[in-house]
Amino acid sequence: MTVDEFIERWRNNEGGAERANFPLFLTELAQVLDLPQPDPADATHERNDYVFERAVTFHDEAGKTGHGRIDLYKRGCFVLEAKQSRQKGGAKEVAMAPEQAALPGMDGAATRGRRTANRGWDVLMRNAREQAEQYARALPPSHGWPPFVLVCDVGHAIEVFADFTGQGKNYRQFPDRAGFRIYLDELRDPEIQKRLRAIWLEPHALDPAKHAAEVTRDIARRLASVSKLLEDRGYKAEPVAHFLMRCLFTMFAEDTGLLEAGSFADVLADARSNPESFAPMLEDLWRTMDTGGFSPVLRKSVRKFNGGLFSERTAIPLHKEEIGELYEAAKHVWTEVEPAIFGTLLEQALDKDERKRLGAHYTPRAYVERLVNATVIEPLKAEWEGVVLGTVERERESDPQAAIRAVHDFHVKLAKTRVLDPACGTGNFLYVSLELMKRLEGDVLEVLADLGGQEALALETESVHPRNFLGMELNPRAAAIAELVLWLGYLQWQLRNGTSISDPVLEKLRNITAMDAVLKHDPERPRADGSGTELPNPRRPEWPEADYIVGNPPFIGGKDVRSRLGEAYVTALWKANPKINKSADFVMYWWDRAAEQLTRKGGRLKRFGFVTTNSITQEFSRRVIAKRMEGRPPVRLVMAIPDHPWTKATKDAAAVRIAMTVAETGNREGTLLEVVRESGLDSDAPEVVLREVAGEVHADLTVGADVTQAKPLLANEWLCSPGVKLHGAGFIVSPAEAEMLGFGRRDGLEAHIRPYRNGRDLTAHARGAMVIDLFGLEEVEVRRRFPEVYQHLLQAVKPERDANNRATYRDSWWIFGEPRRELRPALAGLHRYVATVETAKHRVFQFLDRTILPDNMLVCVASDERWHLGILSSRFSVEWATRAGGWLGIGNDPRYSKSKVFDPFPFPDATPEQRKTIGDLAEELDATRKEVLAEHGDLTLTGLYNLREKLKRGEPFDLVEQDQRTRGRVDIIAELHDRIDDAVADAYGWPRDLSDQEIVVRLVALNAERHKEEKAGKVRWLRPDYQIPKAGLTPLPVAAKEVQIEALLPEAAAKKPQFPRDAIGQTAAVLDALRGGVALTAAEVARRYAQGLKVERRIAATLEALVRLGHVASTDEGYRLRRAA
Repeated sequence: MTVDEFIERWRNNEGGAERANFPLFLTELAQVLDLPQPDPADATHERNDYVFERAVTFHDEAGKTGHGRIDLYKRGCFVLEAKQSRQKGGAKEVAMAPEQAALPGMDGAATRGRRTANRGWDVLMRNAREQAEQYARALPPSHGWPPFVLVCDVGHAIEVFADFTGQGKNYRQFPDRAGFRIYLDELRDPEIQKRLRAIWLEPHALDPAKHAAEVTRDIARRLASVSKLLEDRGYKAEPVAHFLMRCLFTMFAEDTGLLEAGSFADVLADARSNPESFAPMLEDLWRTMDTGGFSPVLRKSVRKFNGGLFSERTAIPLHKEEIGELYEAAKHVWTEVEPAIFGTLLEQALDKDERKRLGAHYTPRAYVERLVNATVIEPLKAEWEGVVLGTVERERESDPQAAIRAVHDFHVKLAKTRVLDPACGTGNFLYVSLELMKRLEGDVLEVLADLGGQEALALETESVHPRNFLGMELNPRAAAIAELVLWLGYLQWQLRNGTSISDPVLEKLRNITAMDAVLKHDPERPRADGSGTELPNPRRPEWPEADYIVGNPPFIGGKDVRSRLGEAYVTALWKANPKINKSADFVMYWWDRAAEQLTRKGGRLKRFGFVTTNSITQEFSRRVIAKRMEGRPPVRLVMAIPDHPWTKATKDAAAVRIAMTVAETGNREGTLLEVVRESGLDSDAPEVVLREVAGEVHADLTVGADVTQAKPLLANEWLCSPGVKLHGAGFIVSPAEAEMLGFGRRDGLEAHIRPYRNGRDLTAHARGAMVIDLFGLEEVEVRRRFPEVYQHLLQAVKPERDANNRATYRDSWWIFGEPRRELRPALAGLHRYVATVETAKHRVFQFLDRTILPDNMLVCVASDERWHLGILSSRFSVEWATRAGGWLGIGNDPRYSKSKVFDPFPFPDATPEQRKTIGDLAEELDATRKEVLAEHGDLTLTGLYNLREKLKRGEPFDLVEQDQRTRGRVDIIAELHDRIDDAVADAYGWPRDLSDQEIVVRLVALNAERHKEEKAGKVRWLRPDYQIPKAGLTPLPVAAKEVQIEALLPEAAAKKPQFPRDAIGQTAAVLDALRGGVALTAAEVARRYAQGLKVERRIAATLEALVRLGHVASTDEGYRLRRAA
């Protein structure tokens, strides 16, 4: 069958039999396009990757299930929902489903060009799109989000929507508003055929960001070459940067029709043979572009660009080679440049220090979009969906003008929405916000045209514009680039969608401000005491009012702030922000300021979202979040990703790990996103697959039980401590060096030169290092008893200590900086103790001989009880440690700490028999690992546990790994861990198959129970022989007055709001009531409003409409929002 035969066959089909016709239509379409035919469906569904009627399961807020079928599904490619409208006398008529029968305008409507005049058909297609997106959300997590959603009116049109981010949050018209709807006759177009084939076979090849990234990178490389050559000739960076920005915008203008196509490239080509003419010609051209008028250089009239970019029009004379680089850059198709990464690459090209990073350090578009979607687009889309649902209700009531007004009002509101990035860099977050808001605006205008045609569109005088996007940036050059990036993106969008552009092409907006967003001060001056400089009168700068704040502030950890920013700046910063902990990460100054804006009475801000270092979950930064979450009104995290890959600082560096947080006020449930798979992190299209967990998101970026509320237990007191902190590498010696210092000759020295272990010694192989430990000895005693040691320390340690600001370190220079006075008596009398590496990929506990002195990167538990080792080695302890301790470092490894992990951990009250069982297994596990490592020098503890994880996941082993698995007894280690887990579960009296989240919930509850017991005087000591005497010698801490968290006032006691009178507001109000996650009846929703049961009937009608449209599920308990699993 040819394409023409296919079109004629289906053009005259009367339709109205969707279920019978769509498989045949799609099968023949695949045949015509030379595509593979769908497979026969499998009864088990797991292998149904390309089938008709693919079954999916929906879950509502209560976890109850419902079922649906995708009309045509191709895994990794698309979800297709089919409908079929009728044909009468050559005109379209929508096939009316029962829930659509009351829609007006359904009979005998005609099509007007590319747009239907039939509003019922438009509603049908909108509902089909929503249904298709729900099916996409209901796919198994292992399938991921399909990049395309297709809506097919059999025999008439296919609408195409795409989301290449893998999030499924923002399917949008593809390729744009003008071309997303493919009509039957357009199947003759080879480009349309090519597009549909790619959707079926290589969907990600259609992602414009992939090709755009390479084009953009090549342009940046050429600009970098010119920039370096000019720099070598003595030109300063700033004038070079502005000169090159004028050049590149001129290239953009000729490729987008703002200048005649190829005109600037011709100027560059001519100048290559006559370089002396280059600068005068450009200055003349730019003068004309600034004012508009006839250009002698182009011999054409030129539009008025203005906007400030060409008000300074100095051109730098270039040599032939440099002009050639610009010419090659101009040959690129500038409509394909990706503004989201262009700014970063341009800054790298222009900056001498940044140039070495060119191409390695730009943030992938998908990462930026992930945060912008959650912060800006999702709340706007939620509001828009309420408007769309309300228009359906208005049309049911035969009031189309009210529906048009509602959509128009939303568009006006959208066009006035302001987004602020207070650390905007080169503008990638602002540009992505602009583009996504323009796409949403496209949906709004599409609905408006459906409702009222061109007449309705003619009323729209406002639109989303660069003026909506505000930035603050310390680097003036980056700020200028950010403004340019916004204009490039905006003009690309306008031209791509056929929107006319009026003069002046550019406007002087001054919406990007070059300034410090977190500190303002008077001019720097010398300190009165002559010890340096100071920044007087430090204060916080004002931030412009905005509806949303989004961005990526600098990655500087709290411990690095002083060294990175300088003493004067940090002192001023702390003075200006006295409520923020001085050890918090630098980004928290942005986070806290945004939270203040969010909670300010009468403020405009609705939501904010930031990229931060993943150490935001650590104590000092977490306190900033917790304080705001406990405030009035409370801030709530509506989306959080505690661990996400980011970009590399240099090509050879390790990838940074970050967190994302999005906050608003109120008590709404949030979503935690966890990375389940990541690949291609070094490519232009990294894949990061996330799993969603709904619930209240806590300050430590977890859901479920809040481990940050767990309290330290007296039962665990005085047993846990980090190892010693040397503050002087000269304390460490080799065995040979120890002998030279008198070890084995000097009486008593064996007690003071001891084996020494750090984290790497435990996770890999011990170095055999020893350490000089003189704790308890006076300086004169060391000099007289161990003169060789004293001489060594005088040379290797004392000079460093003399320069230390802390008097204790400086005066007691022969003793460790932190000798751990509290750990030493706890270890006395033990023949061994338990140790784990503070920050490590795998949480492994093991026994160390008491002669071994632990480094401060080891956390020690002063117990030689075998069953204690077993409890700590169990999944109950490990999961608790992961949740309570958080993550740290570029490697993103879990961190174990005394205060947050060990002190509040509730050990089980095990019977003697249970203790013996657990202890025997723990002893065998510890011995097995040590034997393996002693026998095989090429194996490490980390390597063994890497293989254990692979074994747990059921992944295949290669030949090398299989050999290591065998020699390392990995299966035995795994079995012993499983048996320990079961034995510990029995000791707690809990089921053995608890999920990780259920374990933490139970442990938090048990912690609260134990804390209550201890307040009543009952303490379940872990080492009563040591702890009870110590408790008797040291006054017990007086129980602090408990802070009672007051419950929120009952809703009935508060003043109830009025139920809205308009359909749009009513729909939004009902949806908002259901977002609490509880099933509600119409009467229960009504009681939330001042009118009470008087509005129950209106609410019931709205709920039923939402059920018909697929947004709400009706259950025995009431109505719930649908949530797909």
